[in-house]
Amino acid sequence: MYKLSVYEKAMPGHIGWKEKLNAAKEAGYDGVELSVDESDERLSRLDWSAAQRLDLLRASRETGVRLPSLCLSGHRRYPLGSRDPETVRRGMAILEKAVRLAGDLGIRLIQLAGYDVYYEPSAPDTAARFAENLHHAVALAAAYGVTLGFETMETPFMNTTAKAMTHIRREKSPYLQIYPDIGNITNAVPDAVRDLQSGRGHIAAAHLKETRPGVYRDLYYGEGEVNFSAVIRELMRQGVRLYTAEFWYREGTDWRRELSRARTFLQERFTEAEA
Repeated sequence: MYKLSVYEKAMPGHIGWKEKLNAAKEAGYDGVELSVDESDERLSRLDWSAAQRLDLLRASRETGVRLPSLCLSGHRRYPLGSRDPETVRRGMAILEKAVRLAGDLGIRLIQLAGYDVYYEPSAPDTAARFAENLHHAVALAAAYGVTLGFETMETPFMNTTAKAMTHIRREKSPYLQIYPDIGNITNAVPDAVRDLQSGRGHIAAAHLKETRPGVYRDLYYGEGEVNFSAVIRELMRQGVRLYTAEFWYREGTDWRRELSRARTFLQERFTEAEA
């Protein structure tokens, strides 16, 4: 048994929540992963009113489509390892608001981008600052009963499960785990399965994303080189049961058809993994 959600950005941004959730349901997904990225529009979700939060909860309950996770990539713009104190302050405020939003929506897992910095050069001082602020972030999440899951990124700072485990071992908190991006790991190491094995017992969920060398996004399934069957087999062996299909809406495409096609593709990979 497993649950497969779809990344919100696989659907057009202008449509309403009820339409998004119904489209996901019709395509066979169990849930939709909410996105809070670095754009002002998405960051403003952190300041939703009680009525706006209730509207999304109501849509989720009416459609039967869960909101299992929140992808918090807003820290690309406001990273916790920044040399600018104001940027760090904004980053911590974003995290606190995200944890509160997750709590209100019944979301128990926030995918935390594994960047010390993004628009600044990464160096030992940014890594140390990230680690220091991460400690406070984990304590905050724990107070709300929300788990932070590191996403393995496309940059060297944290592009593998093994690198994420450095922070997991230091924090020793049940509220800090790993939410690996399978595509990013595939581009980072020769053996993605072996890398995932280093995180056994600490992988809360997984992003199933297609990549190929040098290309980290905007690919449909089958256009890249990720061995989904092998990584799913390993993750299932570890007891991981929560997955998200991560791909992006392309302007002018039949996005509903792509939702269904992606679901069918991944269903076949799960069947192969379980054989």
